[in-house]
Amino acid sequence: MEGFKLTGDKRALNDLEIGILHHNLQSNNIGLQLITGFAQCAQSKEATTYFLKGKKLAKKQIKMMEDILREGDVRFSSSSVGTVTASNVSPFSDKLMMHCIYILNGFGLVGAGTGAFFSLRNDLSMKSILLAKDVYFYAQEGIKIKIKNGWFEEPPQMEDRNQLIKDKS
Repeated sequence: MEGFKLTGDKRALNDLEIGILHHNLQSNNIGLQLITGFAQCAQSKEATTYFLKGKKLAKKQIKMMEDILREGDVRFSSSSVGTVTASNVSPFSDKLMMHCIYILNGFGLVGAGTGAFFSLRNDLSMKSILLAKDVYFYAQEGIKIKIKNGWFEEPPQMEDRNQLIKDKS
């Protein structure tokens, strides 16, 4: 657990930590390609700005994970998962693209939480939590954009049993 030391060496990464870092690295690489494509073909300036902010966040996360692996002398492949074309014709609506990023933000929060919980090195847990914070605030910004543009639908809700009883009487 002594990964967070101001002086001295950190212990080597264990297999689980390497796996979590690799998974999150690959997920962010895929997300980076997707959000890059979304940014170049979004119709709304607000959506484009939001996607570009997400691209910057993905790059930050990728760099952090690569740095940790490199520091631990772990060989990894950060090969491209594809190439974004130069097209700016959107195959999807801004509403659908924003919803995709909304879902991916949820996956990002789960991944960061998993990384924080299962890592036995305190420095990795702390970095995962700090990344989760960034994803959370980014996701909140996206939700506000979705609400403002009428792209966020209210999910079905449970009936209020107390209200049903009051209505009956």
